[in-house]
Formats: sequence, C-alpha cells, structure tokens
Amino acid sequence: MTLYDELVARGLIAQVTNEEEIKNMINAGKATFYIGFDCTADSLTAGHFMALTLMKRLQQHGNKPIALIGGGTTMIGDPSGRTDMRKMLTREDIDYNAKRFKEQMERFIEFGEGKATMVNNADWLLDLNYVELLREVGACFSVNNMLRAECYKQRMERGLSFFEFNYMIMQSYDFYYLFKNYNCNMQFGGDDQWSNMLGGTELIRKKLGKDAHCMTITLLTDSQGKKMGKTAGNAVWLDPEKTSPYDFFQYWRNVDDGDVIKCMKMLTFIPLEQIAEYEKCEGSELNKVKEVLAHHLTEMVHGKEEADKALAAARSVFTGGGSSENMPTTELTEADFKDGNITVIDMLVKSGLAPSKGEARRLIQQGGIMLGDDKVTDVYKAVTLDEMKAGVILKKGKKVFHKFSV
Repeated sequence: MTLYDELVARGLIAQVTNEEEIKNMINAGKATFYIGFDCTADSLTAGHFMALTLMKRLQQHGNKPIALIGGGTTMIGDPSGRTDMRKMLTREDIDYNAKRFKEQMERFIEFGEGKATMVNNADWLLDLNYVELLREVGACFSVNNMLRAECYKQRMERGLSFFEFNYMIMQSYDFYYLFKNYNCNMQFGGDDQWSNMLGGTELIRKKLGKDAHCMTITLLTDSQGKKMGKTAGNAVWLDPEKTSPYDFFQYWRNVDDGDVIKCMKMLTFIPLEQIAEYEKCEGSELNKVKEVLAHHLTEMVHGKEEADKALAAARSVFTGGGSSENMPTTELTEADFKDGNITVIDMLVKSGLAPSKGEARRLIQQGGIMLGDDKVTDVYKAVTLDEMKAGVILKKGKKVFHKFSV
C-alpha cells in the first residue's frame, strides 16, 4: 500500500486538487507541505492530533513539513466555524504561545536542517504595506466569490467584521509566500478551510502562472478534530499542567463506541491490519480496544511511564478499587473552606470536572455526581474540612474519578 493509499484508508482525505500529482509527490517523498496553527492558547489540544500525526506520518516517508505558526493571522482570527469574533491577543501573548506550541510539536516531528521547519507568518504579514497588498494581492480576489465561501456565510447573519473578512487574503498570502521562499508546494488543513486554501492555490497561479505546481489537500471533516478537542465544555490539552496524563488517558478511554476505530485509524500508527482485527470486537471486548487507543495516544504525548501509570490507575478504578495513587488529585487549602465547609459545586469547578458553577449544578441535578458511594442530590451539599482531611473522592458519571486533599 502506498502512503497516499494509506491516508485514504485511514479516512484522512476529504478534498484534493491535482490528485494524481499529489499521489506521486507524497509517495516519492518529494512534498514540502505546510499546516498552519493559530496560537490562540498556550497549549495545543487533542483537536490538533490529526494534523500532528499526519505531519509525522508524511515526514517518516521523506516529505518535509513546515509548521506555520500564525503569529500574524492570530492577530485577526479565523471566522471559520465561529458565531462571534475571537478574542484579540497581544504580540507578546502570541509569541509565548508559539514557543509552547513548538515544544509540544517536537514530540511528533523532527526539526532541523533538511528536516521540519517552523516559521511564523508575523515575519512577513506584519510588515506588509496595506496599499501595496491591495494592489498586488487584493486585486486577485473576487468579493462575490469570497462571500459564497462557507466560512463567511455562517457569519453574515450575526455580523462579519471587515477585520475578519481579510483572513482569507492573509491565509492565501501565506501559501504564496511559502511557495516562493520555501519551495512549499502543498498545503494541508481542515475541511472547513477549503475556501481559504483554494484562495492560496489560485493566488499562486494568478501571480506566477497556471503551470505553478501548487496543491491543496483538506483533511476529512474538521468537525471530527474539533470534536476530539473538547469534552464536557473543557478543552483536552496536550500540556500536562492543563490536562493531566490520567485525564488525557480517560478522555480517549471514554470515546463513543462508534468513534474508537475511527480515532485509531486517523490518529495512531497501529498497522491497518491490526486495526481490522480490533474492528471485529464487540461489547466488553471493545473496552480493551479503547484501552489500546488511550495508552497509544497518551504515550505519544506524555511518554510510556505516564501512559502505564494512567492505565494502571484506570484499571484500579474500573475494577472497583475507587482509589489509586495515580488518580488525578486536587489539593485544597484551608482558605478554600468557608466556615469549615466547601460545597460540592465548588469542588467540581476547582477540579475542572465542571467548567462553571452552572454546569456543576446541572450535573448534580441530573444525578451525575457521587460523593464516595453516595449520589449527590442536594445542590447545596458541602464537605467539612475534617472530612476532607480524611480523604474524599468525587465520581462524575460512571468512569471519571477525582481525589481531593488538603
């Protein structure tokens, strides 16, 4: 099976231009490709996994990745899939986030001379002369065509700022710049980026001629990546300070039955023949497959030792132990207690088991929270300082356990 055939078999490819040329270039290890990352936070999330593992997969076959940090485009914000305008970040915030991104990317791809390259589009976008840009680049874009793009249509009713309207031009200019200066001949991105990415391909051909060899590939349904990135209102971060290795493991251990094989194909390096065997599993056997998926991905991000610890802790909980030294723990101080008490609602929020007090209240009202072996039915339920010192465990749903200490 060729590399391109494997990408298709793993369910990664959505839309492409020049498919035969793309096949030949990728299979021969001749592609220099880029994927963009707007650094809106100081950590990558599980939603970036598809892009990161794809970069690693292509690099292993001789292709050269360019990780494009959107230092310039982050200052505008991509309107794709948004119902409101993104929070504007300072240049200092963006630079810090970019540094953190690279640290996490190095677990997946190898940077260095002749290997992967990281570039920041702030280096060329922030110095552009506005009138010059309008003349040289803006003239290549039809406003009518831009307004037909799905990423803009979604926002027209709620209001689309002219600021955001420029995002497509900025992203298109990125491909044009990388094509000219880094011999970048291919771009990858989520399926919701198709219009923006085609803009880059068309810009290159309008500026440099129709024979310019530039290609575009979008990954299958970016909604799958976004679904992977969040759970219960919280992002699943790659930073262990934001999402512990245990919680990271538990996220993948708890994926829907219908998604486990899909995630295994798209995100892991487990051979397709082995995945085909896992696909035959049903019922309780599927839980073993979920463990394989969770351990594989946790090892990729946090290392084998942390993955083994998370697996042992999860098995301890599932077999009824209910406690483990590796169970995620929130340490409270006496200042967290009012008159010697802390509410279960505050415990849920402080531990990250609920993103807000409103969500914590809803979880309790729906019967989804247990304190020890007892279901919490009172939204005003509180735990005393003395009880906390003896050790307290909260359980959310059937599978999420969290320990508290003072």
